[in-house]
Amino acid sequence: MDRGDSEGLLNLARTELKLPKSENRFPLKGTCLDIYSRCINTQQELPRVLEQWFPWCLEHQSRLGELFNLYTETKERQRVLDFDDLLLFWNALAADESGARVFRQQFSRILVDEYQDTNVLQAQILKNLCPDGIGLTAVGDDAQSIYSFRAATVRNILDFPKDYPGTELIALEQNYRSTQKILDVTNCVIAEAAERHHKELWSTRGPGAVPRFVTCADEDAQCEHVIERILERREQGVALKQQAVLFRASHHSMALEAALGRRNIPFVKYGGLRFLETAHVKDLISFLRLAENPLDSIAGFRILVLLPGIGQSKAARLLDQLRQSDGRFDAWDGWGPPAALQDLWPQLLQLLRRLESRGRKGEGGVSADIHAVRQYYEPLLHSTYENAPARINDLKQLEAIAVRYESRQQFLTEMTLDPPASTQELPADPLLDEDFLILSTIHSAKGLEWDSVHVIHAADGNIPADMATGSAEEIEEERRLFYVAMTRAKNHLTVLRPERYYFHNRHRSDQHSLSKITRFLPPKILSLMEQVSHGLTSSSGEAGAAGGLVKGDTAEIRRRIAKLWG
Repeated sequence: MDRGDSEGLLNLARTELKLPKSENRFPLKGTCLDIYSRCINTQQELPRVLEQWFPWCLEHQSRLGELFNLYTETKERQRVLDFDDLLLFWNALAADESGARVFRQQFSRILVDEYQDTNVLQAQILKNLCPDGIGLTAVGDDAQSIYSFRAATVRNILDFPKDYPGTELIALEQNYRSTQKILDVTNCVIAEAAERHHKELWSTRGPGAVPRFVTCADEDAQCEHVIERILERREQGVALKQQAVLFRASHHSMALEAALGRRNIPFVKYGGLRFLETAHVKDLISFLRLAENPLDSIAGFRILVLLPGIGQSKAARLLDQLRQSDGRFDAWDGWGPPAALQDLWPQLLQLLRRLESRGRKGEGGVSADIHAVRQYYEPLLHSTYENAPARINDLKQLEAIAVRYESRQQFLTEMTLDPPASTQELPADPLLDEDFLILSTIHSAKGLEWDSVHVIHAADGNIPADMATGSAEEIEEERRLFYVAMTRAKNHLTVLRPERYYFHNRHRSDQHSLSKITRFLPPKILSLMEQVSHGLTSSSGEAGAAGGLVKGDTAEIRRRIAKLWG
């Protein structure tokens, strides 16, 4: 079975146990499969997996155990295997001496690639197949072990010499991709790792350009600088598709995507959907679209089917009523909602009327509208999608960026969110242009290379991510992730940090927070980079943080204030 089949079968078991109707919100099928798979691949018991990786599911521990028992019984009864079973059963066969003997007679050499990305179960298979290590060759780079969220562990490659005494370590240190100036910086970044196999990469491609570290005034200045440099490189003969912008999390590219759209610069994004095409962002935008245009049936349909007790047929009838009343929400007053909607339905009508009135009168701002929608929508989000905390964070980011827009109409227009069709849940390549810029999460960029690379948001809280600093192991993986990003560059590497991040506080005045340079670039490493600034002025109040110097004539200042005392 593929993952879709596995989720379907697990969901049948989930329904059979009546877990979706349990009193407390039970994890959705995708989350349940993730928990099950992590138990298998890490060979850890359910309580430990929940505590470490899925703490919000701890209250469902016993019911999850029941679910997984029924899931495995169903697979056995139907004589089907999922991906995890392929490894699990292979390991069981290899652990049996008679089975292991058959394997060893068949293969005199075992070669393993990308060993840094293996998990505990895979390492056990290898140990059972080749317990003394004779004839075993493993290739990998501990500095690029970045997939712990998939249950991979860097311990496999770090402990390989201990697991197989007598191992011969061969360091492949010649780099055929990057120029030496780039390698000088990246060598220093990974040298700070708490534990590693020592390597010092070198290149025969020549010194090349010095990597740049750019301190930008804010996120807008960061976007401006990136676009300027990308277009400059294009004029120098470097195609857009030979340039990449890398970031830690998918939502970090939101402002840049909007800026590229305004400049008509084509791009393709790897690593999840484009921010504005994710289902939860589309949901929220639909509330604004319907308030702006009550006859927007696609936005209305998207909202209505989110509500419990409203299926496609009922949603179509309600939208038909709205259309017949020329878009007046009063048309929905007479409908008697089911019990599940006794509170949600009147709250929806109140929200839509308030949004419609605010838009008609030009009151408030787009950020306030999004905040109001978010308060209503978040409970629906929790019951509809997996990974709710990350999705809510996306919506908060959208709320923050919306402050820049003067009106809801301007916001919706510039976002250019056309009504989604079922096939639009995946990003499309910009086929209207033969050349396009690459945007990618760092995880999706592994194994790839570009002539010019920009790594954005190199500030603590983003790199490393604030949700990945709970342990020393997590921080070390974030360091490796940063190293992977920087080593994608062949000729030009630019790392950028916005000095200020704007956020909208609903109870106090709007504020900026000052960022801190990523901890992975201490002064001794920054000294190997060309340090420049973009958008910073001496009057901004932060010039000193960027290395600027403000001068003044003290005598002149004293003369100006002399009038204060006559």
